[in-house]
Amino acid sequence: MLAGQPIIILRQNVERNYGKEAQRSNITAAKAIAGAVRTTLGPRGMDKMLVGSTGDIVITNDGATILQEISVQHPGAKMVIEVAKTQDNEVGDGTTTAVVLVGALMEKAEDLLEQGIHPTVISQGYRLGMEKALEIVDGLALRVEPTDKKTLAKICNTSITGKSIEAIKSKLCGIIVNAVSTVAEKVDGKITIDEDDVMVKKQRGRSMDDAELIHGIVIDKKRVHEGMPKKVTRAKIALIATPLEITKTQVKAKIKISTAEQIAAFSEQEGEVLKKLATYIIGSGANVLLCQKGIADPVQFHLAKAGVLAVDDVPENDMKYAAQALNANIVNKPEDLAAKDLGNAENVEEDNDIDIIRISGCKNPKAITILLRGSTDYLLDELERAVNDGKRVVMDAMEDGTFVVGGGAVETELLMKIKDYATSVGGRVQLALEAYAAAFESIPRTLAENSGYNPIDKLVDMKNAHAKGKKNAGLNVYTGEIVDMHAEGVFEPLRSKRQAIQSASETAAMLVRVDDMMITQQKAPAGMPGAPMG
Repeated sequence: MLAGQPIIILRQNVERNYGKEAQRSNITAAKAIAGAVRTTLGPRGMDKMLVGSTGDIVITNDGATILQEISVQHPGAKMVIEVAKTQDNEVGDGTTTAVVLVGALMEKAEDLLEQGIHPTVISQGYRLGMEKALEIVDGLALRVEPTDKKTLAKICNTSITGKSIEAIKSKLCGIIVNAVSTVAEKVDGKITIDEDDVMVKKQRGRSMDDAELIHGIVIDKKRVHEGMPKKVTRAKIALIATPLEITKTQVKAKIKISTAEQIAAFSEQEGEVLKKLATYIIGSGANVLLCQKGIADPVQFHLAKAGVLAVDDVPENDMKYAAQALNANIVNKPEDLAAKDLGNAENVEEDNDIDIIRISGCKNPKAITILLRGSTDYLLDELERAVNDGKRVVMDAMEDGTFVVGGGAVETELLMKIKDYATSVGGRVQLALEAYAAAFESIPRTLAENSGYNPIDKLVDMKNAHAKGKKNAGLNVYTGEIVDMHAEGVFEPLRSKRQAIQSASETAAMLVRVDDMMITQQKAPAGMPGAPMG
C-alpha cells in the first residue's frame, strides 16, 4: 500500500504461490502422481482402467501408458510425468520405478523441511547421493553377451511379468529375443539396434498363443484381383511408388473427339498404355507387386493373367519397411524397374481368415515383424505394450552388455551403502543423504505391499540378508521368501536402473528448490488493471 493505494505488480490472471506453500504444493503433486501408479509396481501389481473424454477405455498396469493418458494441470505434477516420458523414451521400461522414487524423495524432503533443513542443503545431499548411487549400481552390474539368448530371455521375462498376457510370456520372450537378435548389427565393435526395425502388427481373432515371428513383413491388405494367386513361393517382389493408372495432367487440357473411330482409337491407346505398365513389371521377372498407389483394372487383369500377386494402396511406412525386410528398392516409374531392384522371399501368401498378406522367409532381413493375435482390442493393446517393453529391454541389454538383478535387491543394497557413505560426509548434508538413502526403501516396500505381504517384515529380512553380504537378496513376490535374485533369473537392464535413479534424483533436487510459483491463467479478466512483473 502507498498512500492508501494498492500497488499491483502482477496481472490479475497470474496465480502466485510462494514460500512453504509452493514447496508443499510441489511435494503434494509429486506424491499424488507416484500414488497413482504405485499399486501397479511389480509382477503382482494391479491394473488401472482409464476412460478418455471420447469414451475410449484403456486397461493397463504400464506406468508410461497410465501417465500418458491422464491430464494434469499442476506444473510440479507435469515435471514428474516428464520423468516417466524420459524413462520410456530412453529405456522403454522402469517408468513406475522412476515415478515412485520421485514421490519417495519428495516425501523425505518434506520431513527435512519440517526439521528446518534448507532446500539448498537437501538438493546438495540428493545430488551427492545420486552420484554415489550410480557408482554403486555400476559396481553391481553383470555382463551379458549378445549371443546369450537364455539370459536375454530372462531380462525380457522380468519386464513383461505381471501384465495380462502372462500366460504366453515364455513364447513371447523367445520371439522378442530372436527378433532383436536378427536385426542387431555390429558397428565398430559395438552392437547397434534400431527399434523401428522390429515392427509389431496386431490382428484380432484366434488366441494370444498364435503370436508368431515373421522374417519379413505383414501388410493389412488383400490382393487386388480374385484371378491372382493367393500364394507365391520363391517370390520376386517389386515395389512401385507411383500409381499404375492413367493420371490427370498437371495442366488443364481438352481432347476434342468428333467421331466413333476417334473414341475407339483413344480407348485402344489408353489400353495399350496400361498394358505396357503391366508389361514392365512382368518383364522385370517380378511375380509379386506392392504398389503405394492405385492399380487400374486393365493393369490388374494383365498382371493376374501373368500370375502376379499384386497389392495396391500400401501405406508409405509399410513400403519403406518392406524395402528393408526384402533388401529391395522402391522404384518410382515402372519402366525403370530392373531385376536388381526386386526383393526376395520364400513365401508371399494371403491369409484365409483375415485380410493380411504375409511376406516371409526373407534372407538376411534388415527388418522383421512380430504378429500378435488376440480376442479383443483391449487385450491386443496390452499385448503390444508388453512386446514393446520386452523389445526395448532386450535392446538395452544387448547394446550395453550389462544387467542387474531385480526384486528390490539393488534398491536395498543402495539404501544400506548410501547410509554408510552419509556418515563420512557429516554436517546437515548427512541428514539429506540419509533421507535420500531411505527413499530407496519405497521400491521393496511397494513390491511387498502389492504382493500382499507385510512390508515392514520383508524390508527387515532383506536388510538382514544384505548386511550379511548377500547383495543379490530380493523378494520372491510369489512365495514371500527372501531369495537370491540371480538364481531366480530376475534380471533388468543396467540402463533402466541408471536412468530411473538419475532422472528421479535430478527432478526431486530441482523441485525442492522451488519457493515461488507464478502461474499465468489462460486469459486475464476483461477490464482488470495490472502490469507485468518487472
